[in-house]
Amino acid sequence: MRIKPDLNLNSIYDIDEQILLERGIKALFFDLDSTVMKSKSGVYDKKTLEFFEKMGKNFKLAIISNNKNPDYIEKAKCGVNFTVVGCAKKPDTKVTLQVCSDLGLKPCECAFVGDRPLTDILCAKRAKMFSILVDSISKDEEKSIVRFARALERLSIKK
Repeated sequence: MRIKPDLNLNSIYDIDEQILLERGIKALFFDLDSTVMKSKSGVYDKKTLEFFEKMGKNFKLAIISNNKNPDYIEKAKCGVNFTVVGCAKKPDTKVTLQVCSDLGLKPCECAFVGDRPLTDILCAKRAKMFSILVDSISKDEEKSIVRFARALERLSIKK
């Protein structure tokens, strides 16, 4: 299966608010690990928190993660003032669509931002959302085997 994200960017910081607003996007959903925080760190860096503050002026925000550790998800919730959910089982769309509903939005009014084509982007596509693929927020610190696995997964992307 080949997956084509609507946007393929280097990082979350490259997201252009104007493009999304012009498309009628009202909410941004983010993957957690490697998208908005270093994997398994449980800590947002200052730049990411500033990014959330800026984006929160024009969009509703949420984090939707496959992480199953309730303590870790609680830690992620403490750093922000918007919805953070775990156990999403992406690419399954049930949790993602529930967050849309909870926010009073249609899927076409939401964009999903993630670093994994076969979970995040496929979930967005299946839910009929705008999809934004980004590279890992900590790509410069990842081990070479992780970078290799990411490169293999990105072979599923249709350019």
